[in-house]
Amino acid sequence: MPAALLGSLPLLAVPSAGDPSGRPDPPGAVVEVTAPMPVEPLVTVLDPRNPRQPVPAQDGAESLRVIPGFALVRKGGTGGEPVLRGMAGSRLGVLADGEETPGGCGGRMDPPTAYLFPEAYDQIRVVKGPQTVQHGPGSSAGTVLFQRTPPSWADAGWAAGGSWMAGGFGREDRILEVQGGNPRWYGRATGIRSRCGDYRTGAGTRIHSAYERWSLGGVLGWTPGARTRVELRGTRSDGQAAYADRGMDGVGFLRNNLGLACEARELSGLVDQVTFQASWNRVDHLMDNASLRPFTPSSGSPGPMARNPGRTTRGARVACTLRPDEASTWVLGADLRLDQHTVRRSLDQWTAPVQDQPRAEDAALDNAGLFGEWTRCFPRGGRLVCGLRADQWRARDLRLRLPLGGASGISNPTAMATRDQVLAGGFLRWEQELERTGTTVYVGLGHARRAPDYWELFPVEAAGGPSAFGTRPERTTQLDAGASWQLGGTRLSLSGFRSEVADYILIQSRFPKPGPAGGPASRPATIARNIGASSWGGELALAAAPAGPLRVDGSLAYTRGENRSDGLPLAQMPPLEARLGLAWEEASWSVGSLVRMVAPQNRFALDQGTIAGQDLGRTPGFAVLSLNASWRLRGFHRSRKPHPGLQLSCGVDNLFNRDYAEHISHNISAIQGYPGERARIGEPGRSLWVKIKLNLANPWPFK
Repeated sequence: MPAALLGSLPLLAVPSAGDPSGRPDPPGAVVEVTAPMPVEPLVTVLDPRNPRQPVPAQDGAESLRVIPGFALVRKGGTGGEPVLRGMAGSRLGVLADGEETPGGCGGRMDPPTAYLFPEAYDQIRVVKGPQTVQHGPGSSAGTVLFQRTPPSWADAGWAAGGSWMAGGFGREDRILEVQGGNPRWYGRATGIRSRCGDYRTGAGTRIHSAYERWSLGGVLGWTPGARTRVELRGTRSDGQAAYADRGMDGVGFLRNNLGLACEARELSGLVDQVTFQASWNRVDHLMDNASLRPFTPSSGSPGPMARNPGRTTRGARVACTLRPDEASTWVLGADLRLDQHTVRRSLDQWTAPVQDQPRAEDAALDNAGLFGEWTRCFPRGGRLVCGLRADQWRARDLRLRLPLGGASGISNPTAMATRDQVLAGGFLRWEQELERTGTTVYVGLGHARRAPDYWELFPVEAAGGPSAFGTRPERTTQLDAGASWQLGGTRLSLSGFRSEVADYILIQSRFPKPGPAGGPASRPATIARNIGASSWGGELALAAAPAGPLRVDGSLAYTRGENRSDGLPLAQMPPLEARLGLAWEEASWSVGSLVRMVAPQNRFALDQGTIAGQDLGRTPGFAVLSLNASWRLRGFHRSRKPHPGLQLSCGVDNLFNRDYAEHISHNISAIQGYPGERARIGEPGRSLWVKIKLNLANPWPFK
C-alpha cells in the first residue's frame, strides 16, 4: 500500500477530481464516523465527499448506512439494498437530480442505489417518514435525494479535483472531476472507476463478491440571466458484480441517462420560482452463471443460462413556488413517470446467445401525480407544514405465459390485464422553536398510499394463484415526533415514530404450492400477500466537544414491527444498534475511532420479508472497533496555514478481525470453489484503506 500511495502522487499533481463545486471545505480534517445531525426536523444532509468510516462508500446504499435508522442488505461486494426503519424497495424513494432510476433485475441485483456513485454528487438529503409529497408517489418510509449544486461563476475560471483510494481485498477507487464556466455558460465532467476483489470474513471465509464499475457523466449549463438557468446532463455507466447469494452474477449494468432542467427565479412578487425537468433512463442488465464463476455442463444444463432484462423510464416534473406573503410558501406541481420493462432469456448461452433472442415486453407501469405543499411561519418560532398528493396509477400485465410447470410454462391468467387506480396521501407537521433554549420540537402525521411495484406484481406469485398482479396497494399512516437541542458545541437529536400499515405487502419465500403435472406433489414458491402490520421505533444522535480538540459522536437506533395478521414479528426488522465515535481534532490533522455495537435479534419470521430479502432466523450480537486518521497538507508560505486543497485519510475497519453477519442479510448460495451454503453472508474482516483527495482551481486561490 505505501508503494501504491507514493506511485499515485505524480498522477494527483495534475488537475484531478475532488470538490470543484465551490463549497468551502469543512473545518479540520476529521473522518466522519456517524451521520451529521439533522439540519431540520426529519431531514439529514450528508456530504458524500467527506472521508468516512467504514471504508468510503462505492455505491448509494453504502453511503446511507451511516445514518441512524438505516441498514444494508448484503448480497456481495456491491449492489446492497438500503433499508430504513425496516422498510425497503419502493417504500424508500431514491432520486438522483430529481430523476428515478428503478432497476431492471427481477431478483434485485440492481436496486436504484446500485447505479449511483456517491462522490459524483454534492450532497445526499434524507427525509424520514411520509413527510413530503414533492418527490414522487409512495415513499412511505422516507425519501433519499442525491443532489448536485449548480455552480455560479462570477468570472471565467475552472476548477478540478480528484480522489484515489486503495484498500484491503484489492479495493481501488479513482475519481476525476473538472469544471469550468463564466457568467453565461458552465460545464462539468466526472469520471469514476471502482473495483474490488473477493473479500474474506473474519474467519477467513472467501465470499464471492468481486466487482468492477465505471461511470462517465457530464453537465452543460446556460445562464442567460442572473435568475434563469437551463441545464442538459447525461450519464453512462456499466460494470459487473459477483453475487454470493444466488445462482447468477451481474455481468452488465449498462445505464444511459439524459436529463433537461430549466429554472426561473423571482419572476414576480408572487411567483418566486418555476422549475421544469424531463429525463430518460435506460437500464440494460445482463446476468449469467458462467462469466464470473465456474460452470460445469450437465445433462440438464448443457450450457450456461443468461437473462437480459431492460427498463426504460421517462419522467417529467414541473413545480411552481409561490410566496403570497413573507410568512407563507406554496409549492404546487405535477410529475409523470412512464415505465416499460422487457426481458429475454437463454437456456444455453453457448448455442443460443441471449443477445440474439427477441425482447418481450412483460410490464408497463405509469404514474401521473399532482402535489402541493404549504409552509406557514408564525410568531415566536412556530411553523406549520402540510401537503397533499393524488396519483393516477396504471399497471399492465403483458406476460402471455408464466415460467412455471416446465420449460414451456403455463398460460398467464392475468395476461393483458390493466389496473387503474387513484391513490391519495398527505401530511401535517407542526414545528416549534423554543426561545432562548436552543431547542426545536416537532410532531407530524402522514398518510401514504403506495402502489405495488414491479417486484411485488410480476416476479412473484399470489397465495391462491400463479400471478400476483392483483396485489392491493399499501396504506401507511405514521406519526413522527422529535426534538433537537443545541448548547454551545453540544447537539442532541431525538426522533420517534409509530406506523400502522393496512394491506402491507409481505413477500414470503418457500411457500408450499401444488407441483406441476407429472412432477413432485408440491413445490416451494415465492408469493406476495397483503397483511396488517405496525412498527415503531426511533433514533438518538449526539455530537459534543467536551474538552478542547476532543470530539464525541454517538447514535442509537431501534425498530420493532408486528405482523398482526399472522401473530408474528414483522420480518426484516434490524436489531438495536449503537455507534460511538471519539476523535481528537486539530487544525490540520485528526485521529479517531468508531465502535459499532449491535444487539442480538431474536424476533424473526422465517421466510417472510420484503423484495429486499426474507428472515433467516436468529442472529447473535456483535461489536466492531475501527480506527482512522486524517491529515491536511500545510501550505508553502510563512503563515503555515493548512492547505485546503489536499487531504490524506486512512483507516482500519474491523480492527480485531471479528467474524460476524448482519441480521438483515442473504444466505450464501452453493458456488463451486467457495465454501459454505445456507449460512448468512459474513461481513468483511479486517481491512486497511487510504484515500487522497486533491482540489485545484484557477485563478489560484492561495497566496
